[in-house]
Amino acid sequence: MKPLRRLLIALVMLASAGVAQAERFTIAAASDLRFALDDIIALYRQAHPAHQVEVIYGSSGKMSTQIINGAPFDIFFSADIAFPQRLHAQGFTATEPAVYALGRIVLWSNTVDASALTLADLPTHPRIRRIAIAQPAHAPYGQRAQEALQAAGVWEAVQGKLVFGENIAHTAQMVESGAAEVGIIALSLARFPALAEHRHHLIDDALHAPLTQGYVVTTRGAPKPAVMDFAAFMETDAAHAIMERYGFVMPGR
Repeated sequence: MKPLRRLLIALVMLASAGVAQAERFTIAAASDLRFALDDIIALYRQAHPAHQVEVIYGSSGKMSTQIINGAPFDIFFSADIAFPQRLHAQGFTATEPAVYALGRIVLWSNTVDASALTLADLPTHPRIRRIAIAQPAHAPYGQRAQEALQAAGVWEAVQGKLVFGENIAHTAQMVESGAAEVGIIALSLARFPALAEHRHHLIDDALHAPLTQGYVVTTRGAPKPAVMDFAAFMETDAAHAIMERYGFVMPGR
């Protein structure tokens, strides 16, 4: 058993009396987790029906800034561990940043066969007028999309076609709505049944820095036993199975 997992379980056991009482806590989560985390929370609620769990999805960069500015988040799941690391260095966390998954990016479309596309096709494809990516300034998936386009040598060529989503879920919505013909989105979103009806192209992860995703318990969440309990639940095989179903790679696998 991993040291982090042993520590979390030990903390939960020490606080078991408190966990038995109903608690409310708020999760801030990167938008690539929208469907996977919803499923995990539903499973968690079966075992802890009294707890009230609220989850707010958004871009990791913006949520990190909100935590610094006092947002009432108890635990933060980021799409890039760099944001939890910065929060920890500045004293806003009660736990050290821990990796919970590795993400992947894909080309996805509901109007063209994305499985037959490569990044090199994007500048000149006759049916592609708009390409959606998340805003690289604050969304890790947007940063990785930019890196992949640069590594493929087409970043400059696609500038006139790019449209930007506030986060990776918004980016997928832009493609769904027809605001863009194709998007670079999270594999975890492309695996959602409603989107999985359309094929995608998995982008070579050698073209971008790893999407090493990490989480922390904030100083606000530390006094709540249920927060530590949920953190431990994220380390269980049941939670990992849901994450893997949505295309996440678990640490060490």
